[in-house]
Order: sequence, then C-alpha cells, then structure tokens
Amino acid sequence: MRIGVLALQGDVREHLAALTALGAEAVAVRRPEELDAVDGLVLPGGESTTMVKLARLFDLLEPLRARVKDGMPAFGTCAGMILLAERVVDGAVGQETIGGLDITVRRNAFGRQVDSFEEDLAVDGLDDTVHAVFIRAPWVEETGRGVDVLASAAGHPVAVRQGHLLATSFHPEVGGDGRLHRLFLDLIG
Repeated sequence: MRIGVLALQGDVREHLAALTALGAEAVAVRRPEELDAVDGLVLPGGESTTMVKLARLFDLLEPLRARVKDGMPAFGTCAGMILLAERVVDGAVGQETIGGLDITVRRNAFGRQVDSFEEDLAVDGLDDTVHAVFIRAPWVEETGRGVDVLASAAGHPVAVRQGHLLATSFHPEVGGDGRLHRLFLDLIG
C-alpha cells in the first residue's frame, strides 16, 4: 500500500514516520504525478491557506480535488481537516478548500497558539482513549448526512469520517500512537 503525505508545509515527517511504522510505503507528494502514484493521501497539520496557495503554485490543487472527488481515501489532520471540509467559518477572505467532507469547520476554534492543549479522548472504534494534541485547532460546527462523529471535545466534533475520508482537529502523528493512522489504512483496505 502506497500512501502519500501532502508535503507542501506542515507535519510531513511525522506522518511519514507514523505510516512507515505501520508497514505502509509512505511517500511525500508535491507534484501531480506523485499524487497519481498513491493509494491514499494524508493532509497534515500546518497552515491551511498557505497549503492551498502552494498547491495551486505546484499545479496540484485541481488534481487533489479530482482525486478526492473520485474516491481516493484521504486523512486530514488539523489544517488537513480544514482542507477536506466543504465549508469554513472564520476562514481567510476567499479561503479555498479541496472539499469532499460534508462538514462546516470553524478555523482556529479553540483559540490561538497560546491556547493549545492536550486531552485524552474516547474515539469510536478504539478500545482505549487517544492522547490528542490540539494546536490552533479547528472544530466541526456542522455535519452533513453520512458523516460519522468519532470523537468530540468541548462539545464539538473533533474526529469525523465520511466514506473514504477521515479527519481530526488534533495531531495524531504526535506521540507515537498509530491507531488513527491504522484506522485510515483500514479504510483503504
């Protein structure tokens, strides 16, 4: 199984290491031809508006949208959740997304960098809690039909799944717990 990590900005190395530890062939994706060669894609945490600008610069934005629309499994974490969302509240003026997940996210919902925090969360489908690291994290304001909420914090969904798409507000690549990456790999088959 060949899994790409969008390598334009953000927690690329951490996701590559987590996927490799689970036995996946993990590769960095910066170009359309690299995207074409993967079975699934992780959209890492980072800065969502910067990632969209860089994706456009690398002629990757439309291919990303097309692959997600055509059913490529994708896992967005933090900024990656924003990228997969259909709608964004408190986004930058004209903020674009890749889309695919029928959710509305609130950008930086938990506050600024100084408001970052950690919490142990119960996640549907996992026996033990997950230690979640929230850094300028979004939360889900609204879910559409077919979106399963897997975990919540502060009364808002922070982990969701819809078909071939998985997203978390937090950073599961931090701390060595690969269970959410395993959940993503299981979506792929």
